Amino acid sequence: MALARGVFIVAAKRTPFGTFGGKLKDFTSTDLATVAAKAALVSGNVDPKIINSVVIGNVAPSSKDGAYIARHTALRSDIPVDVPALTVNRLCGSGFQSIVNGAQDIVVGDSEVVLTGGAENMSQAPFVVRGVRFGTRLGQTIEFEDQLWQTLTDMHIKTPMGITAETLGEKCNVSRQDCDEFALRSQTRWNAANEAGVFKAEMAPIEIKSRKGPVAMDADEHPRMTTIEQLAKLPPVFMKNGRVSAGNASGICDGGAAVILASENAVTKHNLTPLARVVGYHISGCDPHIMGIGPVPAVTKALEKNGLSLADMDLVEVNEAFAAQYLAVEKELGLDPEKTNVNGGAIALGHPVGASGSRITAHLTHELKRRNGKYAVGSACIGGGQGIAVILENIN
Repeated sequence: MALARGVFIVAAKRTPFGTFGGKLKDFTSTDLATVAAKAALVSGNVDPKIINSVVIGNVAPSSKDGAYIARHTALRSDIPVDVPALTVNRLCGSGFQSIVNGAQDIVVGDSEVVLTGGAENMSQAPFVVRGVRFGTRLGQTIEFEDQLWQTLTDMHIKTPMGITAETLGEKCNVSRQDCDEFALRSQTRWNAANEAGVFKAEMAPIEIKSRKGPVAMDADEHPRMTTIEQLAKLPPVFMKNGRVSAGNASGICDGGAAVILASENAVTKHNLTPLARVVGYHISGCDPHIMGIGPVPAVTKALEKNGLSLADMDLVEVNEAFAAQYLAVEKELGLDPEKTNVNGGAIALGHPVGASGSRITAHLTHELKRRNGKYAVGSACIGGGQGIAVILENIN
């Protein structure tokens, strides 16, 4: 959709992403969303009292308050009690979807300022026991179901996400070596960007406990320095002689992000500083067996509807669910590697599924400004067979 009314990003922050079972394992998704939301409000000099709506993306509620994440994030961020809140779930596109919902609220006039975001604590995903609520038979064996594994499996086609990446890799002639080389590129680019302080503008440090007292965590935990030889030694996870390994798939991680949107009228009225304009978006369905190809129709249609082309984009970011999936998208779209995922992606820093779309949007917002670029597009594939893309413009 091309937006009929100006929608501007006036703040964009994210927490560092914690590795699976790592430093953020004891922070609920609501905790993580709240840290990002409060940081965004402060960084954008946005009074919580002017927020008209809250939209938070979350895929698999993993804590006692999980079903309340959007509402609790709003209340814990001192947003007035009469402001409505909505949790959205478009799986790996949930963070992007929160921005789409927020933009729609502004375009139709329901809101002038919207707090959007996404969060996920995958470390807290519980084990589930089914069929016992109304009693069990004598001698019945009770089985625990891993909710995290089930979330990462499309039960309609009875296929784990990793197998969809293998299928897509085969279809697009992506080799295991290609995947490992791309994974190394993601890690290397993240490391260079981190050392250069690139992520500081988007980062909302989070206080964690240590033996020496509270310390500020201000960098992603999942990235690691590696070599092509080390990556090649990792066994394939889903298929014998397959492409997908633990080293070339996105990290299972914990994190949150927040993006505040405002109308042109609100920017003027409240003296807000616009960082970027939301140009438009598109959401598309695709074959669930190759769900990773979703960014191809999503990006193509988003650009087409807004009279733009990939040549107009100074930055592109495609969520790195799997190296095989990303490389297939790169091939099909004809992406320029020199302006795509320029500071690494989810293979390096991780993919807390509800947060990644918001994280990518926040990163592109700040990176466009840093590089003095004009346009960027962010996109993600979505389990079940969808793709989502959002186009941004640097108005500075």
